[in-house]
Amino acid sequence: MNYKLILDEIGFEISSLDDEGVVASYIPELAKISPNKFGIHFYKLGGNNFGIGNNQEKFSIQSISKVLSLCLAFTIEGDNLWKRVGVEPSGNSFNSLFQLEYEKGIPRNPFINAGAIVICDILVSRLENPKNEFLKFIRKIAENDQINSNSQVVKSEKRTGFRNAALINLMKSFGNIENDSDEVLDLYYCICSIEMTCQELAKTFLLFANNGIIPSTKEKIISKSYSKRINAIMQTCGFYDEAGEFSFKVGLPGKSGVGGGIVAIHPKNFSVAVWSPKLNKKGNSVKGIKALELLTTKSELSIF
Repeated sequence: MNYKLILDEIGFEISSLDDEGVVASYIPELAKISPNKFGIHFYKLGGNNFGIGNNQEKFSIQSISKVLSLCLAFTIEGDNLWKRVGVEPSGNSFNSLFQLEYEKGIPRNPFINAGAIVICDILVSRLENPKNEFLKFIRKIAENDQINSNSQVVKSEKRTGFRNAALINLMKSFGNIENDSDEVLDLYYCICSIEMTCQELAKTFLLFANNGIIPSTKEKIISKSYSKRINAIMQTCGFYDEAGEFSFKVGLPGKSGVGGGIVAIHPKNFSVAVWSPKLNKKGNSVKGIKALELLTTKSELSIF
């Protein structure tokens, strides 16, 4: 299959779409990004990789990084992790306080804000230097020592993170946060502020297309069983309250971020990352979702 041709066709079709959506503005640093950026990069497992547009430009991957923090916590904590966070789709916004109150401080899944904050609490408890060890972990998977957080985005998130502060304190009142709230949130903001290009992101997520093994080095990072479970959570929870719509249109496990990025994988086949900053009302990239819908339509490759 000529994936390069497919990407070129997608780029052409995306360029003619109406310019819908808005750039995330509740994190001021993200509001500075040009809304017209678009890039996509495709990695075939055991094969070539191709990209178009702004695929070599770094952007804040935001909630996409929650897959990687979950992966690290899962390797440390094992199935005990699920005593503190669920695996069900939320059906509500990613920062809902109502749902968390109703469910007595146990987040629905590890990808909504509350769930990712619990994952950070676990990492703070179990790691001597959580920030450095998380960076070391993703640099190994990405095979890139230049992966970093954007300090300006970290500061911007801290200045405006009032709802996250409410979430963590609500969970603390139910006994589901063990550490100092500020320390946990500091790690959370650093994780969400990781920057990658589409190419770097697609390469990193080949791990989840390859049963938890880094393809080039053959190093096993997580078990096949754990990889399967993370893929399942991406499929059902990776797009907040738009997860069903993404499954319907695209048919791949994936994860979005409010920086405009989306990464998706086809197990044993490929990984793909797309970036377009304008978001729909659910907080997902408008052109990103459309590009991935075109990819699975044109290639006839989805998990269904």
